[in-house]
Amino acid sequence: MKTDIQIARAAAKKPIAEIGASLGIPSGDLLPFGHDKAKIGATFIDGLRDRPNGKLILVTAINPTPAGEGKTTTTVGLGDGLQAIGKRAAICIREASLGPCFGMKGGAAGGGHAQVIPMEDMNLHFTGDFHAITSAHNLLSAMIDNHIYWGNELGIDERRVTWRRVMDMNDRALRDTVTSLGGVANGFPRQTGFDITVASEVMAILCLARDLDDLQNRLGDIIVAYRRDRTPIYCRDLKADGAMTVLLRDAMQPNLVQTLEHTPAFVHGGPFANIAHGCNSVIATTTALKLADYVVTEAGFGADLGAEKFMNIKCRKAGLAPSAVVVVATVRALKMNGGVARADLGAENVAAVREGCPNLGRHIENLKSFGVPVVVAINHFTADTEAEIAAVQDYVADHGAEAFVCRHWADGSAGITDLATRVAQIADADMASFAPLYPDAMPLFDKIETIAKRIYRADEVLADKKIRDQLRAWEADGYGHLPICMAKTQYSFSTDPNLRGAPTGHGVPVREVRLSAGAGFIVVICGSIMTMPGLPRTPSAEAIGLNDAGDVEGLF
Repeated sequence: MKTDIQIARAAAKKPIAEIGASLGIPSGDLLPFGHDKAKIGATFIDGLRDRPNGKLILVTAINPTPAGEGKTTTTVGLGDGLQAIGKRAAICIREASLGPCFGMKGGAAGGGHAQVIPMEDMNLHFTGDFHAITSAHNLLSAMIDNHIYWGNELGIDERRVTWRRVMDMNDRALRDTVTSLGGVANGFPRQTGFDITVASEVMAILCLARDLDDLQNRLGDIIVAYRRDRTPIYCRDLKADGAMTVLLRDAMQPNLVQTLEHTPAFVHGGPFANIAHGCNSVIATTTALKLADYVVTEAGFGADLGAEKFMNIKCRKAGLAPSAVVVVATVRALKMNGGVARADLGAENVAAVREGCPNLGRHIENLKSFGVPVVVAINHFTADTEAEIAAVQDYVADHGAEAFVCRHWADGSAGITDLATRVAQIADADMASFAPLYPDAMPLFDKIETIAKRIYRADEVLADKKIRDQLRAWEADGYGHLPICMAKTQYSFSTDPNLRGAPTGHGVPVREVRLSAGAGFIVVICGSIMTMPGLPRTPSAEAIGLNDAGDVEGLF
C-alpha cells in the first residue's frame, strides 16, 4: 500500500493557471509560486463583490483521539465528490503550522486519495504567509521595547506590556522569559514570553480582515500595553500598523492549489482551534463563495471548539451562514470514546461503539442548536465491521440525522459520492436557519457561561474576582459586544483531556482572559491549555529527513 506522500508525489498535477481558469480567474490575476501554487490578486478579488454566493458547507468532527478522525481528508474528499457528481466546487482549509508538523501530526494536507497538493510545500513554509505573520507580530514587539528604551514618550507601564512574541514552532522553554538582560545598552528587563504563531492576534486579524484597509485598521486597534493610569496603548500609537501591513500585503492574498483530482483548493491562514479561532481566512472563504457553487470548509479539532468558533466568531464577523454541516467520525475513535485501548481497536466491539457514540450525539445536538442541518460522515477504516457501522448509523438515525460510510481515503471521490449527493440536496433545499449561540449584547461572562453550559454541558464556570472584574472593565471600555474565543483542550468537552465521551456535571476553570481588540474577540484560557505548545517525547521531527534522491521522507 502506498503512503500518503507516495500518492501525492505520483499525482499528475495541472498547471495552476488551469486550476484558476476552471474558476474563471484569468492567469494575469494569479501570482505564481512555481507551477503548482499561486496567490490570487487583490484587484480580481475586489471585482467579485457583487456576485452571488455559492453554498457554504462546514466539515467538523467529534473530539480528536489518537485513533484518528480524518476531518481534512473528508473535507478534501467531499470537495472532490461534489465535483465528481457534476457540481462546481472548491475547498477552503487552513495552512499548516510547522509546530505540529514537526511535533505530533507530521502533516496537514489530508491523506490517501483525498489530499491537497503539493503536499510537501503545503506543510513546509508554503508561500511564506506564516513567516510574514511572525515577522509582523515581532516587529511590533521590537517597537514596543524600542519605544521604552528611547524615553517612553507614551508612558508605557513596563509592568503592563501585554504583547508577547511569537514563533511558528512548539517550544515550551519560551513560554515564560525575561528579556533585555545584560545592562543598560540592552534596554529595561521585563518578564514576557512567546506564543506559537497560530495563536498570534496578527494571525487572527489576517484571517478576519476583509481587505488591506480593514487589515491596517484592525492592526491599529491592537492593545499592546497600558499606562500607570490603566489607559491603553494601541499599535497605532507606536506607528507600527503601516509597516506591519506592508509585511502582510502578500500574505493577505489567498493561496490557490489543487486536490489530487484537481478540485480548486484555497489554503489560507491557520489559527489553531484549541487556542485561537480555528478557521481559514474570511477573504479566502468569501472569494471561493463568489467563484464556486459549493464551498467546503473545515474548522479545527472537534465541533465543540472549531465549529462553535466558526459559527459564533467567523460567521458573525463575516456575515456568513452555512447551508449544512458534516460531522466526521470513525468507528475506531468512537471505540476509544467507549473505553477501548488503542492497541485493541482492530477487534470488533459493537458494545464499545455504542458506548462511545454519545460523544458524536452531543456534537450533533450542539450543531443543530445553530439552526443548521447535520449529516455524519463515517470515515471508513479497513478493520471496521458491518455491525459496528450499523451501530453508528442506527445511533445517528435516533438523533434525527443521516450517516454515510465514506471511503474517500482509499477510493477518492468515488468513495464519497453518496455523501456529496445528499449534502448538495440539503444545501440546495435551503433548509438552514442559522443563528449564533448568543447575541452581541449579552454580558461577557454570560457569553462564557452560555458556551460552557450549552456546548460543553458544564455545571459552572469557575472564575475568580480578578477575572470577572477584568471582563466588567472591558465592557465599560466598549468591548462588551465582542464574541468569546475559548482556549481549552481539544480532547474533551471538559477541560480534562482524559475525560472522553460526553461528560456532564463538570466545571470550566478560567485561568486567564485576554482582549484581542484588533481581531475583535475575548480569549478565555481554560484549564491547563498553553498558547505555546511543547514537543512530545518523540517528536515527528526525529523521523523527517531527505532520502538519497533528495525527497522529503517522514513528513506524513
